[in-house]
Amino acid sequence: MPPMPVRPPRPPLPPLNALRAFEAAARLGSFSRAAEEIGVTQGAIAQQVRHLEAFLGLTLFRRLPQGVALTEAAQEARPRLSSAFDALALTVQELKASHAGRALTIAALPCIAQLWLSPRLPALQQAFPGLPISITAMEEPPTGRHDSFDLALFYLAKPPADALTLDEDILFPVCVPALARNLRRPADLTGQVLLHDAVWRSDWARWLRHVGASGLDAGRGPSYSLYALALDAALGGAGILLGRRSLVMPYLADGRLEQPFTEELRSGDRLTMLNSPAGRPHPRRAEIVDWLEASA
Repeated sequence: MPPMPVRPPRPPLPPLNALRAFEAAARLGSFSRAAEEIGVTQGAIAQQVRHLEAFLGLTLFRRLPQGVALTEAAQEARPRLSSAFDALALTVQELKASHAGRALTIAALPCIAQLWLSPRLPALQQAFPGLPISITAMEEPPTGRHDSFDLALFYLAKPPADALTLDEDILFPVCVPALARNLRRPADLTGQVLLHDAVWRSDWARWLRHVGASGLDAGRGPSYSLYALALDAALGGAGILLGRRSLVMPYLADGRLEQPFTEELRSGDRLTMLNSPAGRPHPRRAEIVDWLEASA
């Protein structure tokens, strides 16, 4: 009779890809959304789920005329599986963080990445030679659940207590010098082309209301999906942009843009440097934050 093992082997596990596909589909309630998150096709998600169902010998999803629904057994297992994947991701993140030479990852709002961070990169890399820096543009701050980063830069009206915030941003119209020559007071904006960022499209109405310029159509003029595109249009003389001080100061400093009016409006938000909510911080993150704060 063979000796009884003191520590029995772990039971066999299904392929990790099948578990990952099921967890994402169960959490998001959709094969298509799971496919988008993981970066595969919807058919690949369905195939991995079928493999997992065959391995387990039970059905995990009820196929409905529109979409899918979790079975009772799958509903019970999903929270524990999600927690296990979160713990696995955190462990991997901490392993990566233990390497001092790894890339420092920064997540940023696209306009901040393009217009605030990118111009500072050459000096930043000169100040920290040999340190790889990776930048990802994102529309929303990372949640920390599935996004790994060391530092995030976003405009926030209510920053968390542990974040570093810069001064409240200021809004004011900017344009090329040729257009500025014909602008003496806000009423002179009548008939001028107003340039808009799609996300901040209401800012022109706020500024005009603040300066008491009634009777002007704040909604006229083209809208751009990226602030950098609206800024390019302003630099090309296509119209007048409501500038954010944190983003347009270099163009005012070198004379490519001018501020035709003295009236300014507080934006209500601040450029905020967010820490990673989980895992071990990058060994040089605090130095990078101090450098960026000083550069502002």
